[in-house]
Amino acid sequence: MSKISVSSVRQQLQGLLKASEDKRRNFLETVELQIGLKAYDPQRDKRFSGSIKLPHVPRPRMAMCILADAADVDRAKLIELDYMTVEDLKKLNKNKKLVKK
Repeated sequence: MSKISVSSVRQQLQGLLKASEDKRRNFLETVELQIGLKAYDPQRDKRFSGSIKLPHVPRPRMAMCILADAADVDRAKLIELDYMTVEDLKKLNKNKKLVKK
């Protein structure tokens, strides 16, 4: 892998957005950007942790289930999201019919 300049990434994204406007699709188009960091072990180094709120929600009616520990279960209940604990996952592993649901 090599280093890529910021201006190059911005130029490519502008070209991509222009092409998207020129040829409209009948579905929601998304862009995924993957970044690899040299000499960084995510299991050992916890420097990059946190979350951000996206300015535009790609799919407002998207179904979501959170895999949560005890603290996150309470937060999921407050915002009315579906959640599963480790014990729930262990039960699913034993019953293959429930996994499909």
